[in-house]
Amino acid sequence: MLRFTIRRLVWAVPTLLLVTFLVYIALRLGTDPLQSYLRANPRATKVKIAQYKSVNGLSSNYVLGYFSWLQNFVTFNWPRSIKGSREVWPALKDSLVNTVRLGSLATFVGVVIGLMVGMFAALKPGSRRDVTVNTAAFLGISIPPYITAVLFQLLFAVYWSRWFGNTLFPTSGVYPPGHTGFDLVLMLKHMALPTIVVAIQIIAVYSRYMRSSLLDVMNSDFMRTARSKGISERRILFKHGVRNALIPVVTIAALDIGSIIGGLIITENIFAYPGMGMYFLSAFDTGDFPLLMPWMVIVVASTLMFNLIADVSYAFLDPRIRLD
Repeated sequence: MLRFTIRRLVWAVPTLLLVTFLVYIALRLGTDPLQSYLRANPRATKVKIAQYKSVNGLSSNYVLGYFSWLQNFVTFNWPRSIKGSREVWPALKDSLVNTVRLGSLATFVGVVIGLMVGMFAALKPGSRRDVTVNTAAFLGISIPPYITAVLFQLLFAVYWSRWFGNTLFPTSGVYPPGHTGFDLVLMLKHMALPTIVVAIQIIAVYSRYMRSSLLDVMNSDFMRTARSKGISERRILFKHGVRNALIPVVTIAALDIGSIIGGLIITENIFAYPGMGMYFLSAFDTGDFPLLMPWMVIVVASTLMFNLIADVSYAFLDPRIRLD
C-alpha cells in the first residue's frame, strides 16, 4: 500500500502541472487579465503594468508565461488582486475555511443520513418504505438547490417573522454585520439553512447509491454462503454486506468532497455565505487573474487528494483488493 500511495503521489505532480497549465491558458483566453487590470486601474503607469505582467506570467507566450507564474506561485511571490490591490492569501484562506466548515458539516449530515436511509430501504426491497425512500430521493434530486434555498428563506425568515414576530434562522453571512469574535452557537445558527439545503441533495444521492449497492451485495454468492454457515443476519449485514456495499459509494464520496472544496457556488451566492463559491464569482466577475489561479490550484489539488484517499480506502473496505 505504501508503494501504491507513493506512486500515486508522484503521478499527482505532473497531473497537477498539466491541469493548472490548461487552466492558465483558459483563464488568459477567457478573462484577458491585462485588459481586466487596465479596466480596474485606468491610471496605472507603464512600470506598474510591466510589473503586473511579469508577476502573472503575461509577458511572454503561454508556456513561458505559465512557468513564470508557477515560479512566483511556489515561492509565495503572489501578486495582489487587480481590484483594491489586496493580498490574495488572507481572502482565499478565509473563504476556504468557511467552505470547508459548511461543506464538512453538510457532507457529514448528508452522507450519514443518506447511508442509513439507503440501508433502511434495501432491507425490504419493493416494500412501502422502499417506495417512499425512492420517491423522496427522486424529489430531492429533482428539485434544484436554488429552489430549496429560496423556499427555506421565505419560510424561516419572511413568513416565520410574520407568524411569530422574529426569524427562526438567519438567511445570510456567517455572523451578523458588525459581529466580532468567535461564537459557535451563532455561527451554527447562520449555517443551518445552507447546510440543510446542501444536505438534502447529498441525502437523496447517497440513499439511492447505498440502496442499489447493498441490494447487489446482499444477492451475491458470498452472502448466501455466510447465511448457510449459520451466521446471524445482523453480523452478515454489517460485517459483509455494508462493508462491501460502501466500496462504490466511497468513490462517489471522494469526488463529491473534492468538488465541495471548489465552492458551493449556488448555495453560497443565495445565502451570501463568504466561501469559495462567492470568492470565485467575485473574482471571475472582475476577471481578477491573481485571485482566480490560486483558487483553481486548490480545487485541482483537493480533487486529486481525495481520489487518492478513495483508492487507499478500498483496501480497508475489501481485503481482496491489493493496491500494490
